[in-house]
Amino acid sequence: MTKKRIAITGMGVFCAAGKDIPSFTRNLRQGSSAIGPMDLFDVTPFPARIAAQVRDFDPFAYFDRKTASRLSRADQFGVIAAGEALSESRVMDCRSPYDIGVAVGAGAAGMLHAEQWLKETVAGKKASPSLLRGILPDRTATAIASHFGLGGYQGTITTACSSSATAIGWGADLVATGRLKSVVCGGSDAISLLTYAGFNSLRVVDVEPCAPFSLGRRGISLGEGAAFFVLEDGEEARRRGARVYGYVLGYGVVGEAYHMTAPEPTGAEAARVMANALERSGVRTEDVGWVNAHGTATPLNDVVETRAMKLVFGERAGAVPLVSTKALTGHCLGSAGAIEAVATVVSLNGGFIPGTLNFRGADPECDLDYCHEGARESRASVALSNSFAFGGNCTSLVLSL
Repeated sequence: MTKKRIAITGMGVFCAAGKDIPSFTRNLRQGSSAIGPMDLFDVTPFPARIAAQVRDFDPFAYFDRKTASRLSRADQFGVIAAGEALSESRVMDCRSPYDIGVAVGAGAAGMLHAEQWLKETVAGKKASPSLLRGILPDRTATAIASHFGLGGYQGTITTACSSSATAIGWGADLVATGRLKSVVCGGSDAISLLTYAGFNSLRVVDVEPCAPFSLGRRGISLGEGAAFFVLEDGEEARRRGARVYGYVLGYGVVGEAYHMTAPEPTGAEAARVMANALERSGVRTEDVGWVNAHGTATPLNDVVETRAMKLVFGERAGAVPLVSTKALTGHCLGSAGAIEAVATVVSLNGGFIPGTLNFRGADPECDLDYCHEGARESRASVALSNSFAFGGNCTSLVLSL
């Protein structure tokens, strides 16, 4: 990235833990978990039957019937969250739509609707082809661009659970290099039978709400939703009088290529992406107030991230809180990185560090400060947000006030 300061002038979120920034902020501060019983489809065949499902969602409260019928659940989440970010930024009032791009991180995309199409087809019914509109991951980016009339560059990243974090870094690059004036960047994903069954088959889903960095943790709790930033050059944002919520100072991306699902066990690769992000940002380790962990609550991942913290921060590791918001939002897969990045910036603005919920006891291998006692006040102005995905796709964002 160049030395341009990439400003965050808009934020939007739509997930189980909050359907807009105010409610999301309140739940983060209060530690109100959104994980509970699942009823999006039949989960009785699975050992785990909970998730952070977006409840009481009426698409017709946001879209007319024709528009809603053309958008998958993931697309709908994405358009709503991107709309909040664009509205907050007011960037469309002063920029050509051809100067505003869209960068989206995606996962299962419209798989839930495609599964409905398949179920109806197998049953001999005439399934609507519109159910297949969102099956390609790039559909959400197209839906956002089309809905808001944005004509700039648009693209989609699919690197599992790091997708949307990388999309934010990519969006910052597009602004820093001058290719675009503004970028709407983030991610959207919806729970589907494919992902729910897949993670249950891997035996990495906890039957109780997930407990990151705790003794006896047994795996993830799935979630869904969307989150977006609007990014633009900091100087230009201030000249037009925009509110600046924070900055994307830089990011690191690593392909550790160790294993399809397991992280490199020493933490060296996770540490490398964090160190790269800090170096590219020009930020010293002593300037980092806290880290929003990938924190999946799987036995190995939490230990590896703890080891990585010690490699990056050395003797100071115990003084840098490492927190996981996944016990509140669930693991939102393709949109996880964006939701956690928004949670980080919201918390920096609010002067607090979120708590890591569902503490079950101290794990001797997880011996850092995880804010298990709940949210705490903080004057931190810089934080890292980590996203470590299957296949060794690791991304770390450096975010600041």
